[in-house]
Formats: sequence, structure tokens, C-alpha cells
Amino acid sequence: MKIEGAYRIEQLFKKAAGMQLAKNKVKEVEEKVDQKLYDMLVTAEENAGYNDRDVIWLSDMPLTKAMKASMRKFVELEESLELQPILDRLAIHPPLKREMETELEKRLPEIVGTLIYILANVTKELSPGDNVVSEEELKRAFRILDMTI
Repeated sequence: MKIEGAYRIEQLFKKAAGMQLAKNKVKEVEEKVDQKLYDMLVTAEENAGYNDRDVIWLSDMPLTKAMKASMRKFVELEESLELQPILDRLAIHPPLKREMETELEKRLPEIVGTLIYILANVTKELSPGDNVVSEEELKRAFRILDMTI
């Protein structure tokens, strides 16, 4: 997912958790965040179907209490991401059967930023005292994300 370029992702890792992410690891982060966003949208689409709606609402997204807290922390960083690159990347996936409501679509950059925020902080927890993200820490953080989102 071409969110904002390598520099932007590196800066988000640094600002969110004080972690340095090497340029050669940015693509992996982009791909994982892209997949997790799509996974969340598939779940949200199922939730909309359970409620007999043709439109996916923001409330259909599987946002846990912890993820909502991370969203607030991401917003406090006063960082923003562009919507269009996120929508372009979602278009690569199989299309959803239901449309997204405007509010959900507008919040996608915040959700993507939150996923990056969470990844940065998980890597920090995996290696307290270290400020450089290692390949192993990143893979472990990805596995944790896969188990929780």
C-alpha cells in the first residue's frame, strides 16, 4: 500500500514508538497493514450482512476497545494519511459485495494510521530498550497482529 512513501512510514514508527524502521522493511509494513485493513473490511461486510444492510457502516468495523484507544493515540500524534492511496490499494483486492458508507471511507486513513501505530508499539514491546526494529521483531509483530486482527 503506497500510503505516503517510505519516509512517512518511518516517521510514523519513530513518532508513535520511538522506533527506527529501516527503509527495506517499509514494504513489508505496507503489505501487512494493507492486508489487515482488508481483513477488517471483510469482517465489517459480514457484520453489515448480519444486520441486513447493503452498506458497511463504521460501526460494522471490528474495532475493539484497545484499538479505539490506539486510534485516539494516533490522532493525538496529529498525523494524517491520504485517502486516495488507501482506496487505490484496496482496489487490488477482490471487491467487497457491499459499499462503504462515506463516514467509514473518510476514517480509513485513521484506521490505517492506527494499524501502523499498533505495529510500531508492538515492536517496541518485543524489544524494550532497543530503538531499531529488527527483522525478527517485525515478523513477531506481524504474527501478533495476525492473531488479534
